[in-house]
Amino acid sequence: MAELLFRIGRYAARRRLAVIGAWLLILALAAAAFAVGGGPLTGQITIPGTPTDQVAQRLATDFPEAAGGSGTVVFRTEDGSALTDSRRAAISTLVADASGIDGVRSVTDPFAVEAQRQAQQQQIEAGRTQLEQAQAKLDQAQAQVDAARAKAEAAGRLDQVAAQLDAQQTQIDQGRAQLDTQRKQLEAGSALLQVSAGVRLVSEDGSTALVPIQFTASELEVSQETKAAVRAAFDSTAIPGVAVDFSNSLVQGLPKIFGVGEAAGIVVAAIVLLIMLGTLLGAALPIVTAATGVGIGVLGALSLAGVVDMVSVTPVLGVMLGLAVGIDYALFVVNRHRRQLKEGYEVHESIALANGTSGNAVVFAGSTVFIALLALNVTGIPFLGLMGTVGAVCVAIAVVIAVTLLPGLLSLAGTRVLSRGERAHVEGREGRPPAAPARPLGTPRALAQAVVGIGALALLAVPVASMRLGLPDGSWESPGSTAYQAYTIIADKFGPGVNGPLLVVADLPGSPSQTDAAGAQVQIAQQLAAFDDVVAVAPVGTTADHTTLAFEVVPAEGPSSASTEQLVSSLRAASPLQGGIELGVAGATSGNIDISQQLADALPLYLALVVGLSLIIMIVVFRSLLVPLIATGGFVLSLLATLGGLVAILQWGWFSSVLGIGQPIPILDFLPTVLAGILFGLAMDYTLFLASGMREAYVHGASARTSVVLGFLAGRSVVTAAAIIMVSVFGAFVFSESSIIRPIGFALAFGVLLDAFVVRMLVLPGLMHLAGERAWWLPGWLDRLIPNVDVEGAALERRHPHVADEHLAEQPVRRGPGEPAPPPAQSDG
Repeated sequence: MAELLFRIGRYAARRRLAVIGAWLLILALAAAAFAVGGGPLTGQITIPGTPTDQVAQRLATDFPEAAGGSGTVVFRTEDGSALTDSRRAAISTLVADASGIDGVRSVTDPFAVEAQRQAQQQQIEAGRTQLEQAQAKLDQAQAQVDAARAKAEAAGRLDQVAAQLDAQQTQIDQGRAQLDTQRKQLEAGSALLQVSAGVRLVSEDGSTALVPIQFTASELEVSQETKAAVRAAFDSTAIPGVAVDFSNSLVQGLPKIFGVGEAAGIVVAAIVLLIMLGTLLGAALPIVTAATGVGIGVLGALSLAGVVDMVSVTPVLGVMLGLAVGIDYALFVVNRHRRQLKEGYEVHESIALANGTSGNAVVFAGSTVFIALLALNVTGIPFLGLMGTVGAVCVAIAVVIAVTLLPGLLSLAGTRVLSRGERAHVEGREGRPPAAPARPLGTPRALAQAVVGIGALALLAVPVASMRLGLPDGSWESPGSTAYQAYTIIADKFGPGVNGPLLVVADLPGSPSQTDAAGAQVQIAQQLAAFDDVVAVAPVGTTADHTTLAFEVVPAEGPSSASTEQLVSSLRAASPLQGGIELGVAGATSGNIDISQQLADALPLYLALVVGLSLIIMIVVFRSLLVPLIATGGFVLSLLATLGGLVAILQWGWFSSVLGIGQPIPILDFLPTVLAGILFGLAMDYTLFLASGMREAYVHGASARTSVVLGFLAGRSVVTAAAIIMVSVFGAFVFSESSIIRPIGFALAFGVLLDAFVVRMLVLPGLMHLAGERAWWLPGWLDRLIPNVDVEGAALERRHPHVADEHLAEQPVRRGPGEPAPPPAQSDG
């Protein structure tokens, strides 16, 4: 591979205009494909086949009025006083206007519902009074018949009046039966009114009113235009003294793929590059190549949005990874090229050698990230697999650009990637300056580094034990947003469970009549109300054949709470109810719980896969057993520590203002899986660039402990710069408007920070020093089986030595049993 990349780099340097033109053409083709095939993205995350999805699919056919998307508009008085009649009338007018919006099935007037509820309560009370009066009349008639029968029997005339008295008794019995039927109907209505008392649209103090919106399309298919039209309708006329807020489902838009925060991250990366490389041109090249790769990868992915369902976070993740790894990989090659130029290499010679050495490491490092992301498909979760595939493609493009386009640009730049002072020094220098002698760390220092680093990570990982997964709702939004205001107001005035009601569907056996269905409706509603953590149950409707009943169940706590999750499990476990009534649970809250559970179930399999992959790759690269164990153990530690930090901030509320979070929330359900894949790849990158230098020094004759210092000194500056760049690029997404993107950006930035500066620069050198010669031990039989990949490109350097460095070929080289002897040096002809 190193020899092939050497030749590719030399070709790209010599045919720079053709290579640059080819990449510009590819970028133009990607833009054209996006213009032709681009389609809308979705902000909803779904997994086909979950229990919620199965119920929703059936409802879409049998009960479409209950399957549509929904949202809520919240009206509240600014001073907390009750809504006046004029304000109520103004709100009702807005409701009527919004009812005609295309795509809206219904808009409920809260005051009409309140009046209807009051009327029903009055009817029940009046009905009870009427029943009591009718009962009294029947009791009086019964007393009269009983008295007449007794009198006739005493006079011996019972036979003469028996027929008349029996007819009167029959009328009384029929009246009693009618009263019993009416009483059952009345009590049924009263029972339904009682169990649904917690479902209110006007708060008890009269200061707040909720306007439910029901859409014709499903939650996933409601267009942004329809939502915008609803918001515009309710914002069209301001009501003095009344504020209006919209629930998360009405305002949740698609995240911006690139915004101000992301631009700030690139500026920070540019500053780091400028400080490290010393020239504007040198700093610009990694950014240009990364931007080109991101453009091709993201535009290419978006061109498929018209034919596949793509979650809006997918291209954003592609931008994150494309920028971060694109800049870093280019930096590794540019840094090697600059070092060689300062040693007196000719430009094209240096480009080719940098491509074959650092470019070889880039290809191998990028391959680990690519495989880790592509492996997300093994989870069996479509949106996660697509997310991983898009991210993997963006990384692959970044790698190919780093070893093709970058050499062409470096050739175009010539020696201008060096500063004037560096160029002057190169022209006047003779030979290579002597290197300062390297001294081992010292055992006490190495032990302290390992203990402090591992201890800190273990402490940060403690909160992982209480990690809960979930999907965004209004509580995830920033405190100043309308979605957060709507969420908190609803929770305060109506109860937290109103923010996440469950849709419970009951299937009646056989062919029930309307009367049977009405009786079952009361029975089921009362049974549902008896569950723990249920505060209200309201009938939603019945299908035309009376076989399916739908209920809105309001939990005691919010949609992200543990009690609501338990309630969903309890409802499903209770099916079938008495009489063979099957229950199903659907709705946004239930769907989020199902998705989180399936993602949690898939995480152990994925972690086992990437950990196993890590061990295999590292054994092949470093021809060692201990180094892979250290590298993989460090990855696991940094992953757990990152998740622990997220739990402390998001769930426990520590420093939650960093992410603009107003109250404790669970961890984004797919974040641990995505974080594991990305952090695994990046951790292997940093290990590769540090430990490969250690191995190179070791095989060239340095002692095991001295090689730790030599490799660390050789790689620390570029790894530090690369990590700072990644942290700045990922961290910029913390300022995104999207409640999904913010925790992803923070987790990636925090994870890279821990892995690069604690694991790779503190723990890894310490443990490598303590291991000594044992760090590079490998059983002979295994050494003979695995190939020699030569990631650091040492063999390439021996095949293409620089004139000033030919003496290096004469240095003794320590080889493992399975490593071939280096070939004789040859000139680059």
